[in-house]
Amino acid sequence: MIYYYINILKKLSPAKAVNFIKLYVGFHYSRFRNEPKQFGLPVFVSIEPTTSCNLRCPQCPSGLREFSRPTGMLQQQLFQTIIGQLKSHLHSLTFYFQGEPYLNPDFLNMVSFAHANKIFTITSTNAHYLTEENARQTVLSKLDKLIISVDGITQGVYEQYRIGGKLDKVLEGTKEILKQKKRLKSKTPHVVWQFVVFKPNQTQIEAVKKLGKELGVDEVKIKTAQIYDFENGHTLIPDLENYSRYKKDASGNYHIKNKLLNQCWRMWQGCVITWDGKIVPCCFDKDAKYKLGNLESESFKNIWFSPAYDQFRRSVLKSRNQIDICTNCTEGTKVFT
Repeated sequence: MIYYYINILKKLSPAKAVNFIKLYVGFHYSRFRNEPKQFGLPVFVSIEPTTSCNLRCPQCPSGLREFSRPTGMLQQQLFQTIIGQLKSHLHSLTFYFQGEPYLNPDFLNMVSFAHANKIFTITSTNAHYLTEENARQTVLSKLDKLIISVDGITQGVYEQYRIGGKLDKVLEGTKEILKQKKRLKSKTPHVVWQFVVFKPNQTQIEAVKKLGKELGVDEVKIKTAQIYDFENGHTLIPDLENYSRYKKDASGNYHIKNKLLNQCWRMWQGCVITWDGKIVPCCFDKDAKYKLGNLESESFKNIWFSPAYDQFRRSVLKSRNQIDICTNCTEGTKVFT
């Protein structure tokens, strides 16, 4: 775990540190003035390798095959063009938005390219494609952090959300990546088991922590679930209040526990780039409804400082509860300090 944080710091150049301070100042200045002001460029960006997925998870547009936007694969040429514009200020790049990253045949080449440009790389996978060769290439790509979705430790529980998935594949893939790290004498990637708590798996929280430790993963992360149409309740909402984003009120309706504040650090520190080069404000805009620009025809800098982006930030500062993608968000409700 110590090396993980050292590795994060190794990707932080003086220029990137100064840029981060500019973002921090701009965010708090904007909160104080109630008017958006952006001084820096993003330090964290998510980019989408593909919208395709092998599973049918019921709370995921990719799994439901219900996108209102085109599906496809990020092309390496576009990716390299994007990195060329971002590398001077970008610290971390998450190769994930929707879909399964390993379905893109150029995915690991993109990871290697980002690493060569001194960017901290992260991805999230359902681990069904972590074969011996893919695991070896993952380690060789110098991917910094690998998040593996493990939402159950028995097949019967796992498949209630990861529809079409095989728990054995997840366990085999996990073992393979750990074996290749050892074989290649590599400290990366930092392997995280991510367990999203739903009602069907809520009794397995302690068991997944124990199993992860036994297998030797670096970290087991327990995460609350985002549920669509939560207001009237849902069979996936857990009974354990500490592991639910939602709470039932006196009338029997559900609401998000955290207060929705007119602010969001995400609007200053980063953005999401879809497979076809569109920029959207955050990962809650799964259908890319709020397109703020297109990198196939515009520069990133022009989009980031554009009137359209400022107008979206302004709407967050003044009436965030009127933005539909924000009303089911819990991640941006806390003040960044």
